[in-house]
Amino acid sequence: MATLNVKKLPDALYRKLQRRARERRRSVAQEVTLILEEAVGRPEPLSILELRGLGKEAWREVDAVVHVDAERRSWD
Repeated sequence: MATLNVKKLPDALYRKLQRRARERRRSVAQEVTLILEEAVGRPEPLSILELRGLGKEAWREVDAVVHVDAERRSWD
């Protein structure tokens, strides 16, 4: 497992990290790892407009997120 050293981290930011970690009953290292995982660890979701062979020209003016949300609401 890799080790990450952060230089010149402002004291105020470190204190905020310590407080946040303490509130969640974690070490600072665990809290930073979770924050980084949330920020960069998840793959970006694919957009309907980026998929090949699915008639993306028909979706050019459609917001995929809005379309999918509307579809899901219609199932209720």
